[in-house]
This record gives sequence, C-alpha cells and structure tokens, in this order.
Amino acid sequence: MVDPDCLFCKIVKGEVPAEIVREGERTVAFRDINPQAPTHVLVVPREHHADAAAAAATDTGLLDALVREAHEVARNEGVVESGYRMVFNTGAGAGQTVFHLHAHVLGGRGLNWPPG
Repeated sequence: MVDPDCLFCKIVKGEVPAEIVREGERTVAFRDINPQAPTHVLVVPREHHADAAAAAATDTGLLDALVREAHEVARNEGVVESGYRMVFNTGAGAGQTVFHLHAHVLGGRGLNWPPG
C-alpha cells in the first residue's frame, strides 16, 4: 500500500529526491534532511504503515526487516563499534512528524540519555 500524499512514499517511489544510502527488498534508507547527529539516516518500509504499532499488527516480519536494515546502515556508516541509537517515534506526542513508519539511525557522537 502507498499513500499518495505521504512524503516518505514519494521518496520510496523516486518522486521526491533524497540521498539514498541503502535499498533492500522491503526498505529504503536515506539521510535525514535535518540531522541530529553526524550519522542520521532514516530506514523506511517500501509499503506505507503509519507507525511501528500499525506495522506490528499487520506484518510482524516488516519490523524484523527494518531492524536488520538499520543495523546494516549503522555498519556501512561505521558507527557499530562506537555505538548507535535506533529510534521509532510513534505518534505526534513522541515526536513523529511524518506518519510513515521509520527508524532513525543516529551515531557518530556521544548520545545522552534521556534524549530530548
């Protein structure tokens, strides 16, 4: 399923430019346009799901694919050894601004806890 009004669906389809860093069978990874760390890549499914909870309810294998691809992105970006953060924001109150499931892969500097 694709949402014709969704920015990330448009990126997946090549209708909106993005710096693609990795493409998998079920996912596309691209650099965030407003990076919060030296490495900040978004990993999105090719099909539209509003968030992680929606995907988990309908396609549990998709979350597995997203996590695996996020790790591959971290490895390709050289941040596995130093550590990286993978974040799923679910809902506006959690900071989700594009309602297409995506994992943020952040690294390349120390990341404090709690975030924010």
